[in-house]
Amino acid sequence: MHVPDGFINAPTSAATGVLAAGALAVSLKGARRELDERTAPLAGLVAAFIFAVQMLNFPVAAGTSGHLLGGALAAILVGPFTGVLCVSVVLLMQGILFADGGLTALGVNITDMAIVTTVVAYAVFRGLVKILPRTRRSVTVASFLAALLSVPAAAVAFTLIYAVGGTTDVSIGKVATAMIGVHVLIGLGEAVITALTVGAVIAVRPDLVYGARGLQQRLKLRVGGELVDAPATGPAPVPAAARSHRRLWITGLVTSLVLAGFVSFYASASPDGLEKVAADHGIDGTARQHASADSPLADYGVKDVDDARLSGGLAGVIGVGVTVAAGSAVFWAVRRRRAESTSPAA
Repeated sequence: MHVPDGFINAPTSAATGVLAAGALAVSLKGARRELDERTAPLAGLVAAFIFAVQMLNFPVAAGTSGHLLGGALAAILVGPFTGVLCVSVVLLMQGILFADGGLTALGVNITDMAIVTTVVAYAVFRGLVKILPRTRRSVTVASFLAALLSVPAAAVAFTLIYAVGGTTDVSIGKVATAMIGVHVLIGLGEAVITALTVGAVIAVRPDLVYGARGLQQRLKLRVGGELVDAPATGPAPVPAAARSHRRLWITGLVTSLVLAGFVSFYASASPDGLEKVAADHGIDGTARQHASADSPLADYGVKDVDDARLSGGLAGVIGVGVTVAAGSAVFWAVRRRRAESTSPAA
C-alpha cells in the first residue's frame, strides 16, 4: 500500500507530514515507557522482520497481490508507540534506499501504514484480551482479529486522504469499494502472518510479548472442595538462560535474512492492492518518478547485478541489515534517554 509521489497533492501531503511528525514525537515519548530490558533489544529486530516479510507478496485475487503492513505485529510484540516507530523506520528505509513509496508521500505512508494500522490493531487487541479467557491462545486469537481489521482500516484511511487531496477526478465511492474489498482479502494474509509470528514468540518467550503481559492465570488451590485463587507471591524468577535475548534475536535475524534473501524470489509479481486499484481506476495517471529511482537498490535489486535471483537476494539482505541497524540505533537512543531520565542524578 505504499503511496507513490503524485497521487496526493502538495497541501495534503504536507498536512499528513505534519500529522506524522507529531505522531512520531508522541511515539518517541511513549516508547520510553515501553522500551525496557525485554523490548529494547527486540524492537530493531521487529522492524527488520517486517521489512523482510513485506518483500513476500502473496496472491489474493486474479492479478492482485498483498503484503504485510506490520502495524498489528509490531504493536503486539513491542508496544503501540514502539510499533509506530518500527513501521516508520521500515517505510523510511524503503523510501530512501529502494524507491518504494514516494518521498513527498512519506507523511501519507506513515499516517496510513504506521499510525492507522497500529492504533486500530492495538485498540482491537486490547479490547479482545479483556473479554477473552486470560490465556496465551487468546493473545494469538486477538492478534489475528486485530491484524485482520487493521488492513481495511488503512484502506479506508487512504480513501479519505485521497478524497481530500487526490490528483485525479475519480469516483471516491468506487475507489472506496475497490480498496476495502481487496484489502479485506489482504487482511486475511496479514492476520495469518501476525498470529503465527506472535504465537511462535509466545511459545518460546512469552515474557517478551508486550501484549501478553499480565495475562498469566492465577494459580488455583483446592480448599474445602472448592477452587480458590492462590495468594499472590510475586512473579516467579526467570532463569538466567531465559532472560537472555541472544538466541531469539539471532533466530529472528537469520529468519529475516532467509525470507528477504531467498524466499522473496518466489513472491507474487502481481501488483499489490493499491497498485491494482490505481491502475483500474486511473489514479496512477498522475504518479511521478521516484526521486530515488536511480538508487543502487531501487526496486529491490542491486544495480549492475544481472542475475535476478542474486540481485533481489542481495538487496533483501542489505535491506534487513540496514533496517536492523537503523532501528536498533533509534531504540537504543530512546532506551538510553529513558535510563537517563529515571536515574537518581536526573
